[in-house]
Amino acid sequence: MTPRPLLTSLICFSLAVVAHAQPVPPAGTVNQPVVAIIIDDLGNSLEEGRSTAALPGPVACAILPHTEFSKQIAELAHAQGKQVLLHLPMEAVSDMPLGPGGIKLDMTQKEIQDTVRSDLASIPYLAGVNNHEGSLMTQHPGDMAWVMQVLAQNPGLFYIDSFTALDSVAYGVAREYGVPAARRNVFLDDINTQSAVEYQFQRLLTLARRDGFALAIGHPRPATLAVLKQELPALAARGVKLVPVSEIVKLQQENPLHLPADVFPAAAYSRK
Repeated sequence: MTPRPLLTSLICFSLAVVAHAQPVPPAGTVNQPVVAIIIDDLGNSLEEGRSTAALPGPVACAILPHTEFSKQIAELAHAQGKQVLLHLPMEAVSDMPLGPGGIKLDMTQKEIQDTVRSDLASIPYLAGVNNHEGSLMTQHPGDMAWVMQVLAQNPGLFYIDSFTALDSVAYGVAREYGVPAARRNVFLDDINTQSAVEYQFQRLLTLARRDGFALAIGHPRPATLAVLKQELPALAARGVKLVPVSEIVKLQQENPLHLPADVFPAAAYSRK
């Protein structure tokens, strides 16, 4: 097996700074609070894909590779002006099945990179990538470096750290390899009820008003879609703007996010 690349102590120090630095957006950087939303786990159900593509505004669609409806859903999303992401399956701490196109720690550099290239080629109109599961893989800088080497060879792609592990290094490694990156702030539907999704949506707005911008991830579940259909058209009246995920990437590149324990409790990550 090819030795995993080592990150220097300087890089490790930089990751710690990124994780704990309080953002202070320069004056005028964000004229009004902005949010972006990604809907994950698309590809296995055409109905879910259609419902997500029909949501108002630039809600991003993260599509699992090599699934039955992946290409068709990408076409639907693109036609509706929504950014398309590869929802890249990565090994979790729990032994959860990843489905086709998944990458695991016991794979060699060539196996990981060939798989990522195949996954990228399987979905049209890609703007970026985010991880599906990955609470184990994203804690390993060497393996994430191999992923980012591939993404760096595809100019224009960004990477979203779904942040399924508190010790994830994915965001920092992406930045080290020159891949534009951002990290998720809120999971909308860890609890799959409409009231819970509404609560998390309000947290998203609170964070956006505090920091200027925030990023949420949800899933194509009835409760989640119902809340988004209700809330998204009202955002402008509440002084918040829904933007493409690429806009949040740009803002997080300029202003790395603070992740205080009171806003991001460890319990939020127990599902992955």
